Amino acid sequence: MSALLLALLLVPLVGAAVCGAMATREHLDRAGKLVGLGFSAVSLVLVAVVWALFRTGPGTPRFQFELAVDWIPAFGTRFALGLDGIALTMIALLAVLVPIVLGFAWAEKLPPGRTGAGFTALMLATQGVLVGVFAATDVFLFYVLFEAMLIPMYFLIGRFGGPRRQYAAVKFFLYSFLGGLIMLASVIGLFVASESRLGQGTFDWAALQQMAGQLPLSTQIPLFLGFFAAFAIKAPLVPLHTWLPDAGAEAPVAGGVILVGLLDKVGVFGFLRYTLPLFPAASRELAPLVLTLAVIGVLYGALLAAAQTDMKRFVAYTSIAHFGFIALGIFAFSSQAIAGSALYMVNHGISTAMLFLAVGLLIRRGGTASMTEYGGVARIAPLLAGLFLIAGLSTLSLPGTNSFVSEFLVLIGAFPNRPVFTVIATVGIIFAALYVLWVYQRVFTGPVRGAAVVGDGPGAASAAALGGGGSGDATGDVQTADDSAARRTTGRFGDLTRAEVAIMTPLVALVLVLGFFPGPVLAVLEPAVSATMSEVGVPDPVAPAAPTTGVPR
Repeated sequence: MSALLLALLLVPLVGAAVCGAMATREHLDRAGKLVGLGFSAVSLVLVAVVWALFRTGPGTPRFQFELAVDWIPAFGTRFALGLDGIALTMIALLAVLVPIVLGFAWAEKLPPGRTGAGFTALMLATQGVLVGVFAATDVFLFYVLFEAMLIPMYFLIGRFGGPRRQYAAVKFFLYSFLGGLIMLASVIGLFVASESRLGQGTFDWAALQQMAGQLPLSTQIPLFLGFFAAFAIKAPLVPLHTWLPDAGAEAPVAGGVILVGLLDKVGVFGFLRYTLPLFPAASRELAPLVLTLAVIGVLYGALLAAAQTDMKRFVAYTSIAHFGFIALGIFAFSSQAIAGSALYMVNHGISTAMLFLAVGLLIRRGGTASMTEYGGVARIAPLLAGLFLIAGLSTLSLPGTNSFVSEFLVLIGAFPNRPVFTVIATVGIIFAALYVLWVYQRVFTGPVRGAAVVGDGPGAASAAALGGGGSGDATGDVQTADDSAARRTTGRFGDLTRAEVAIMTPLVALVLVLGFFPGPVLAVLEPAVSATMSEVGVPDPVAPAAPTTGVPR
């Protein structure tokens, strides 16, 4: 069984090495992209097998498929991996998204001197390292992989991103690296504490968790803050979020999906795996601080999202608001809220991926991320408009979409313990509806207009006339001009191709299926959620989420 988990880690890393070797030979570029897709497909099949074998019944161990070999015995470190339900769902999300974004990137125009095989190699390397991050059960191994995951993403942004890619890549790296160094101090502190409490220093997660109750609050708080700083930067929570809009805006679209949809999840995953179980007293003591940052993030992210004109920055700010909801659920100390947050991590990855890719499809046609350059796109690309609308409705958590279930569980689970924070965060739902519908209206509805849509051709004059606000007697002429502009633009702008429809269909299906049937995912998450509630030592104010329906009992 442990061989399956090791394969999940090694397959994308081997694929990255193979594609990287092919990236230096231009004539092998297409073959390199095909090889990368093949490796990502193998990873997806492996995840499906692991999911089918994962046990969720009463009495099953929290960590399954465990693997542990000595790494640096003198330091008490082991190469130790294991899967709980939260780690498995994140690895499954990763396995689903990577082949989708590789398929999307197939037709992308890359910066001069860059190859598709090189891009694919970096994506697979990111996937492999992230599998290790989610599966690590040795704290020192987690730290090493936490820092290592920065390297392929740094090159994805810095080599394949937009005009300000170097600035964005360096800012992303420095923020995350600094957070990791702060966490390292706490990792060392944990080792020293374990040596004094257990008689032998260790980085083993299970041993450290058993020791957690013995640590006084005065020791737990500084250790908690070291981990929290790294995770709050990665999540990101306000005010440590400023790297994300720049990185999200400059990253290539496919890289941005992994950055915003998965790499950032390491922060909130760290809250669940490390801060709550290893520092329960400090988590309880400092929960009001974290909740304050969370609700500020919900409102701040929503307001800034509404103010954006760059669509990629818009997606980044919506994610900041969503991460606030996830942090609220985690630090509300309720099984329903934590289950909702863990499910939200999955659903946010799906919704954000779909929204980011929809933006990428728009940019591929119009050549710019500026909303002001688009208008009336629904008239010439109705499939693309419908895709964006579904992604937007999922982002604002419309009932029937995947995000609604997780957001509902967070709010209903958080209210008994944290009513004030929950009520304030609920305002963010209203803002979400406003900023999503506002963007859709500006870009997709109304007459065909905008330089990115009509270009400099004959349609430009018509679009200019349409924006001139003529008299009511000219309504018929305006409609005629609008239809003319639409006909002239359709051939150049174009709607979704068959390949693009095939790439996006799995995401649409997941949005709808998880909106009505979240039970299978909640069933996998429930044992880890129950264990976390037990470890944090807070009475559960509500009944746990039903693992088969996701509806509160």
